[in-house]
This record gives sequence, structure tokens and C-alpha cells, in this order.
Amino acid sequence: MFQLTDVAFSAQDKTILNPTTIGFERGKVTSLLGHNGSGKSTLIKMLARQQVATQGEILVGGSKLSDLSAKEFALKVSYLPQHPPVTDGVKVRELVRFGRYPWKGLFGRYSTQDEVFIDQAIEQVGLTHMQDRFVATLSGGERQRAWVAMLLAQKSECILLDEPTSALDVAHQYELLALIRELNQSLGMTVIMVLHDINMAARFSDHMVALHSGKVLASGSPQELMQQDVLHSIYGIPLDLFIHPETGHSISYIR
Repeated sequence: MFQLTDVAFSAQDKTILNPTTIGFERGKVTSLLGHNGSGKSTLIKMLARQQVATQGEILVGGSKLSDLSAKEFALKVSYLPQHPPVTDGVKVRELVRFGRYPWKGLFGRYSTQDEVFIDQAIEQVGLTHMQDRFVATLSGGERQRAWVAMLLAQKSECILLDEPTSALDVAHQYELLALIRELNQSLGMTVIMVLHDINMAARFSDHMVALHSGKVLASGSPQELMQQDVLHSIYGIPLDLFIHPETGHSISYIR
């Protein structure tokens, strides 16, 4: 889906992301991990065209990221930032309809097909019974589902999520990531997301990329990264592992 070659980002004479060459596979869920300041949010913002790389080349679907028009990019990629805009006075269905905006423009009219896509997106995240509620009245988990529905309505090939679980409790984190995984598997949708919880990332990802001090420290399957020496290099503290008796997943904990 994405291919980065010697991509770097600097600001105010400070290197945020060192030259990085890495690919993100189509149809998979990839999680970016690392401590604050490791470069993971900078990386996903460059994929989302929110920041321009100061070096290197980014390809999306084989095309240069910088060469795509806004509509061409919207067909390939949708993006949810860590802090979405305030939605006071906006209902769920209105928020999801914003996902069709790249195809309509400011004064464009929404077609019957647009409304079908909106209905489908709302149903896919389980909010049909709440579509006339104001977004501000929803719980944190429901609100994140509404934002995901907006991305689905855009009908792009890949969704980028910057810390989608940061404001949620553990139960709602699990529910949201389970939903994202289900959508990935049922729709063949590519997902790249920034997460802090490595156990959640290992549970719901096909691939994990760990960054440290602006460099890719490790990249591989959850099984490959959920190793004591790898976790210690990422987080700088001793972590032990145990195998969940029912799921067979490795779970880390502070020694």
C-alpha cells in the first residue's frame, strides 16, 4: 500500500524521523509503536499528507504521494487524527456524511448512492440506532465508532488512525480495536495505526513497527516483536511475557 524510501523529517534543525525505508502491506493491519517522541505520529502524518517529508520518497499504490490530486488521494487514504475537530451540534449521520465530502466539494449535492454508502458505514460500526443522536452526547467509544464510520463512508482503500484508543478505557479500547480488525478482515481494508499498548497491538495487528528516537528499531509480526530482548530495546525497562491460555497470544507485563 505504502512504500517509503529514505524518508526523513526534520523541523527547526531537529531530526524527528531519521532516513527510513519500509513498506506497509495492502490488506493488513499495521501498528506503529514506541514511546512519546519516537517519531510514530510524525510517520503517520506524512502518510496522511499532513506533513511533507524533508527527504526521500513515499509511494502509495505505486504512485508518488505528492503527485496525487486531493480526490485521487481520498480514494486511496482516509485519516483520523489523534484529536479530531470539535463536533458540537453535529449528529452522527451528519458526521458520517462528511466522509463523502471529497467527492462533492463545498456545494456538491449528495446522491442516493452517497446515502447508501452512509447507511452502510453507520451499520458497519453498529450505530444505526444512534444516527440521529448528537455526537457530543455519545460515550467515548461510541464517538470513535462514529469517526470510523466517517472514514468508511469515504470508501478509501486504507485508513490511518493516530492513537484512536488514547481517550478510551480498556473495555472500549478492546471493542474499538476488535471492530477495526473485523472491518479489515470483512472489507479487505488496509489499516495503519499508532498505538501505545503493545498488548493490544499484538492482539489485533498483522504487523508491528517499533520506533525509538526517530528510527525504526524493529519490524515484524507480533510473534517476532513480542520477545523480551526486543521489548526491552523498545521501552528500556525489563518486561516479562506469558502466553494467554485461551488465545495463545503473548502478553507482556512489567517485571
